[in-house]
Amino acid sequence: MKIALILVTTISLFLGTFLTTHNSKIMKSKPSIYDISITSLTGEKIDLSKFKGKKILIVNTASECGFTKQYDDLQKLHEKYQDKLVIIGVPCNQFGGQEPGNAQEIQSFCQVNYGVTFLMTEKVDVKGEDQHPLYQWLTKKELNGVKSSSVKWNFQKYLIDEQGNYLDYYFSLTNPMSSKITKQL
Repeated sequence: MKIALILVTTISLFLGTFLTTHNSKIMKSKPSIYDISITSLTGEKIDLSKFKGKKILIVNTASECGFTKQYDDLQKLHEKYQDKLVIIGVPCNQFGGQEPGNAQEIQSFCQVNYGVTFLMTEKVDVKGEDQHPLYQWLTKKELNGVKSSSVKWNFQKYLIDEQGNYLDYYFSLTNPMSSKITKQL
């Protein structure tokens, strides 16, 4: 009886330690996209958690790129699916210096030329040493829990589901109105 009690106690201690360690690893496994801070093009803090319940399409943008005309289709996508999708344009000047403007110039360009009404952020680095935390999360599997990638060029797109989970990414050649994207909406 005494040996059985010692054995049960030892097993219980082992399982308790294992489960505590395992659960702690699970809880620390991946940060939420909703905890990341970024500023809008107009200088206000964007609270990503207010988009819970909607999908989010994040696109690094540039005003002087061959893909710049995708602003038009991003706006159409925004208008068609705004009840279930938030589009966030993220200006970046890391690819060929194709986004040289300041916040006011970028905002004016987008509104005048493409009628952009979807959310635009501050200009950030999407790769490299000064990569913004949002793009760290989008490009590193250890943060998003799904897949690693690298941003290859302007207008690369990342899709997040309604609970803030990483779904997929699409290269610049994928048009915003492509069925690859719209079938997910």
